[in-house]
Amino acid sequence: QLQLVESGGDLVQPGGSLRLSCAAASGGSLDGYAIGWFRQAPGKEREGITCISSSGDNPRYADAVKGRFTISKDSAKSTVHLQMNSLKTEDTATYYCAAALWPTCGPYYYTGRAFDYWGQGTQVTVNS
Repeated sequence: QLQLVESGGDLVQPGGSLRLSCAAASGGSLDGYAIGWFRQAPGKEREGITCISSSGDNPRYADAVKGRFTISKDSAKSTVHLQMNSLKTEDTATYYCAAALWPTCGPYYYTGRAFDYWGQGTQVTVNS
């Protein structure tokens, strides 16, 4: 069973940046999995924001984060990063990474239904 661990959440001012990381716990590996990042704000539904294939190619982004967030994969460290720039108050949420037993990101990745393993989440708060 793959276990995912997110890190990097913090309190940041609007316009600031954060980098979140998603790694496999207990010596596991992200090889062969597509990895997605999702977020959920209080009182709102979960939102899929980006996905990267197992090869690190062709990432997909939700319109809400396109041009501000960048997903990348460090295969050597079996870690996926989410670089978040120009943060807005509306980016405040708990961020989750998830792994799919499929190497590519389909166009409906944002529903989350294709993902089999989920992390516990890391809190991002954007507030002045």
